[in-house]
Amino acid sequence: MNLLDMPATALAAEVGAGRAAPTDVAEAARARVAELNPRMNAITVVNPALAEEARCVEERLAKGELLPLAGVPVIIKDNIWVRGLPITQGSRLFSGFIAPEDALAVERLRAAGAMILGIGTCSEFACKGVTDTPLHGITRNPVDPARTTGGSSGGPSAAVAARMAPLALGTDAGGSTRRPPAHVGVIGFKPTQDLVPYGPGFDEPVWGVSVICPIAREMSDIRLAMQVLADMPGGPPISGPVAMSQDFGLGQKLDADMLAAFERSRNTLRDEGFALVDAAPEWGGLDGGSVMPLQHAGLAALYGDTFATSPELFDPDLVVQIESGLALSGVMVARAHQASHRIGTILSDFLERYDAIIIPTTPCAAWPADQLAPLNIGGVACAPRDHAAFTPQANHAGCPAISIPCGTTIEGLPLGLQIIAAKGRDDALLDLAARIAPVLLEHELEKAI
Repeated sequence: MNLLDMPATALAAEVGAGRAAPTDVAEAARARVAELNPRMNAITVVNPALAEEARCVEERLAKGELLPLAGVPVIIKDNIWVRGLPITQGSRLFSGFIAPEDALAVERLRAAGAMILGIGTCSEFACKGVTDTPLHGITRNPVDPARTTGGSSGGPSAAVAARMAPLALGTDAGGSTRRPPAHVGVIGFKPTQDLVPYGPGFDEPVWGVSVICPIAREMSDIRLAMQVLADMPGGPPISGPVAMSQDFGLGQKLDADMLAAFERSRNTLRDEGFALVDAAPEWGGLDGGSVMPLQHAGLAALYGDTFATSPELFDPDLVVQIESGLALSGVMVARAHQASHRIGTILSDFLERYDAIIIPTTPCAAWPADQLAPLNIGGVACAPRDHAAFTPQANHAGCPAISIPCGTTIEGLPLGLQIIAAKGRDDALLDLAARIAPVLLEHELEKAI
């Protein structure tokens, strides 16, 4: 087996026991990136110090250090600082920026023995639902290169799916590390707000909703990453009742394949004894669009002056957002803040009555890579952000949420199931997801046979 095909847990065990050398892992990772990245565009730069980092891990192991991520190559999203590497946020404005220090999350990965393989592409300022930027171009789905990875953590998700590395870090301010994993067939976990330190790094368009998140192919690797990244509080396991809703109370339609996968998942989990209740929050007309003025106003505040003199530097899709932000009144922004607070309160109150809620991660599979969004969902013409209908609520509530694979479309495109739990119940949510994921995988394998 190629070392890069191993889960992070198994690879770290092999390296820690001396059965695999970090330098061999680094060489295998470089070779795989060289082979696959030209047609995927998932990585902006390979770490030129990778071999040096591998030798450092070998030296630390020789001294007897216990390293939970010994020799594990990791991809870091292009908006998280990695000391000495170009971190651009996918923007021409930062094309020459070299990070002066590591984000604390990156520092913790290194301390645990991980090696930084490279930087994964993201949409400009991590503010777009596909990974396509003026600086780096289109990132393509490894399952079907004609399709998008989604955004904004498209590069790290695609790299993990293509087995360039078993683990990656993304960010998530509205679903950016849940939707791309769903579109490429891997796992993305959004922790409770501020559980994983955010920074040092770039200013955020919207403070208090973005988190740093692990992406992996295996639940055990998500758990391992979180043990390194944060001190997760304990608590009772999730035993029920667990709510389940195909539209999250929003009335959002699903594509036929996603609806079928969701219904199969619900039936399978009930057959396996999971206590499920059909229920959803009542949002009172609030949805993801209610809070989008916050992102637009934040982008205008950060980059409006530069946009006024050099609009050609920006992604045209970001131009629309910045212009929208510049046109907002204080009252409009205040209303969006109120909507954010209300969405968080509604979801938190709901999760006091139910241990968790299971919903689709996205209402559709990946769409063509040259489109900003799908044109139709569920056979109906849709708005540009309908594909993201189910993810921003957890951010505004500060809740942990995870996307796990739940099957594929007829064409073989991956689909994802999202599980959300109350703030601070990260450990219990990971345990629940670890029980659900293999059940769904086994059912899909049986269906394929």
